[in-house]
Amino acid sequence: MEKKVKVHVFHTGEVNVDPAVPFRYISRNPIAYTGLLRNPKKRIWLPVSAYLIEHPKGLVLIDTGWHKDVRVNQRKHMSWKLNIASKARLPLGEAIDEQLQSLGITPKDLDYVFLSHMDVDHISGVDLVKDAKQILTSKEELQAATTGELRYEKRLWKNVNIRTFEMKNSSYGPFGRSYDVFNDESILMIDVAGHTKGSSATLVQNNGKFILLTGDCGYSKDSWKKLRLPGPISDKRKMRKTLEWVGEMSHKEGCIEILATHDPEVKPHIIEL
Repeated sequence: MEKKVKVHVFHTGEVNVDPAVPFRYISRNPIAYTGLLRNPKKRIWLPVSAYLIEHPKGLVLIDTGWHKDVRVNQRKHMSWKLNIASKARLPLGEAIDEQLQSLGITPKDLDYVFLSHMDVDHISGVDLVKDAKQILTSKEELQAATTGELRYEKRLWKNVNIRTFEMKNSSYGPFGRSYDVFNDESILMIDVAGHTKGSSATLVQNNGKFILLTGDCGYSKDSWKKLRLPGPISDKRKMRKTLEWVGEMSHKEGCIEILATHDPEVKPHIIEL
């Protein structure tokens, strides 16, 4: 593809969590990442990223960050149980619809919204872009999110039509499964199960270059360089295999950036491929 693909890296607020969320083994307590019975003074703030892909075939948004309701009453918005583990901070102008508006884009202009997974800090703002043409997550993720697991809050998407996509066997990812958005391998949703049952990463490639948006299958470069597992996971074996794959991708020719949603070293910027 000769035409360029542009990727906007947004910060849609911040999330305050226990240090065991990004790195599981800093504590021997297996549920330390929940924040229960932990020292609140040691909690850390991490960015909550979302990504707008300007592609010749359409506008694609990856994740939605925090809803503006967290500025008013975050416990009511995300539920008391999720607010134990995660505290939100959303400065004016950083909600996803506000950032799109600053670019002259409305939710109706979005061809696709993909949810890497359905944890609260990724789906909270989905109602702000509910007028997008299609909002999707993996079939496995929506199934997990609707079965009552404590990490999910179904009320957050009750007014939103979330559809599913199905992974197909391919040469991509740790498990050889992916979904080809435009049927040209320029944007691929990759099966990276481990953090959740249906987590997906986004591979954007063009003109011999690529970037990988990991979602929460890694929290920083240390995650894949040192195989440091995150706190909240659904499958340790799959999580480790996923991180090994991300590490392999980081060494491939043509790799521009590997971007983790909550990496504090990543600042808002624009990438052109």
